Amino acid sequence: MKHQLHVTSEIGELKTVLLHRPGKEVENLTPEFLPQLLFDDIPYLPVVQKEHDYFANTLRNRGIEVLYLTTLLEEALHTEEIKKLFVADILYESKVTVNGSYDTIFDYLMSFNTGDMINKIIAGVLKQEIQDNKKTHLYEMLEDHYPFYLDPMPNLYFTRDPAAVIGNGITINTMREEARRRESLFMSYILKYHPRFRDHDIPVWLDRYFEYPIEGGDELVLSNDTVAIGISSRTAAKTIERLALNIFTKQDNIKKILAVEIPKTRAFMHLDTVFTMVDYDKFTIHPAIQGPAGDMSIYILEKGEDKETVNITPKTNLMETLQEVLGLEEVTLIPCGGGDVIAGPREQWNDGSNTLAIAPGVVVTYDRNYVSNQLLRESGIEVIEVMSSELSRGRGGPRCMSMPLVRKDI
Repeated sequence: MKHQLHVTSEIGELKTVLLHRPGKEVENLTPEFLPQLLFDDIPYLPVVQKEHDYFANTLRNRGIEVLYLTTLLEEALHTEEIKKLFVADILYESKVTVNGSYDTIFDYLMSFNTGDMINKIIAGVLKQEIQDNKKTHLYEMLEDHYPFYLDPMPNLYFTRDPAAVIGNGITINTMREEARRRESLFMSYILKYHPRFRDHDIPVWLDRYFEYPIEGGDELVLSNDTVAIGISSRTAAKTIERLALNIFTKQDNIKKILAVEIPKTRAFMHLDTVFTMVDYDKFTIHPAIQGPAGDMSIYILEKGEDKETVNITPKTNLMETLQEVLGLEEVTLIPCGGGDVIAGPREQWNDGSNTLAIAPGVVVTYDRNYVSNQLLRESGIEVIEVMSSELSRGRGGPRCMSMPLVRKDI
């Protein structure tokens, strides 16, 4: 393989994808702590795993190589020294270092074999698991109502967000919400230590220590020279500008960054929850992101006169902007739920616009979004439906659940 990471479009034939199969972390959700862990409901684990397996097998049946995050990480943590570094980083980012539990939890995690240790970190460490940890500090005694020493990571099955491939490089992301910030550590260690990636000098367009947030659901590779990024509740404008500067400085293929502002609400969490590319000239959209006359706040960022400046051109019409940057005469926007006052917001809530293109004009969607799926078919798109009764409770669709590593060029 010439490039271990290679994504120059949203629709090029998908060759390799990274997934995470939901595990015990989902069962460690309780109603009291749902907002803190960014969930609205508690998926039923046996069914959510069955649905995720169906999703993975759907991709395999199309000849796509499916890699699992936990498998890659286990292979990356191949020495005791690397394993200790990873645990120390996890505990530091979990703020375990500020109390007297650090050594106890560190030793507890290191007592597992590597695979079990990774699963335990993802699932979370309950206080009741460590019976001999004496509470010597007042704050430990007062916080007994909180059950975890180490919080679970139930959002991890949305592998799209912690890191995203752009061209032959990657962004390793600063996540907006504290509940998700540890997730990008996984990809950092995989890139640095896994034999599949470590010796390939893969460009990192933006690392996870940048002070402002960005998440992969806001990063869409429209073509080999244009990337769209959402200005959203999870991605800051300052990050987009820094990413543009880094990309323009380090390579020559990508020439435009399309910054698209969307409403900053939970329902419209990322750009890909309201807008995805499904064919050369076709896109899904949730009409509610547009103004009464179809107007939006869009900005085209291009290379400036020096490495610390970008030229910014404001735009207001999405269709016209897409036609311009992609060199198209016409663009079709397929409305989620047909734009219906009830079906539209209902299906958008269940990620009706969050499609995963696995080839030009071929997408994977949730079966529950039957209005949107029928409209896609009427627009000439092949729609492959996957089960979604429990997966959808996490508020993310097929694109959210997948991190493409390699696509064919179009």
